[in-house]
Amino acid sequence: MAEHLTKSAARNIFYGGSLFFFVIFVGLVAQSVHYAIDNGGKISASAAAGKRVWERHACFDCHTLFGEGARFAPELGKVWLRYGGDKDPQGARDALKSWIRSQPTRIEGRHQMPQFNLTDQELDELVDFFIYTSTINTQNWPPQPKTAG
Repeated sequence: MAEHLTKSAARNIFYGGSLFFFVIFVGLVAQSVHYAIDNGGKISASAAAGKRVWERHACFDCHTLFGEGARFAPELGKVWLRYGGDKDPQGARDALKSWIRSQPTRIEGRHQMPQFNLTDQELDELVDFFIYTSTINTQNWPPQPKTAG
């Protein structure tokens, strides 16, 4: 076995490795695009407006959505399901709207969400956005901590 690598062999290894990993990259991008097309849902006009409410009030400065954003307040990617929206849609809608309206709670020792004074339409749009985010298949992301028991 040769102790020294020639320039020609090093160049061939570099180009061969680059080509190999480029082909792998293209394949992974194609798979991701195919997955997104097959599993992506159409967002309603109301949910899109709710996303704009989310952005306008910078909710991501405190909350995370699918693990992205600040970690000051709870993750909201599946909040609709946590409020029982799959079992009682109207009850979950009312509960979410009431929770947002009741902020800040002024409970000592807890982080407080500010009062944004959202209109009923903005609250409905925000809830529609939460409904939409709850339908996205995140493949169990972000991971949830295991509970004892």
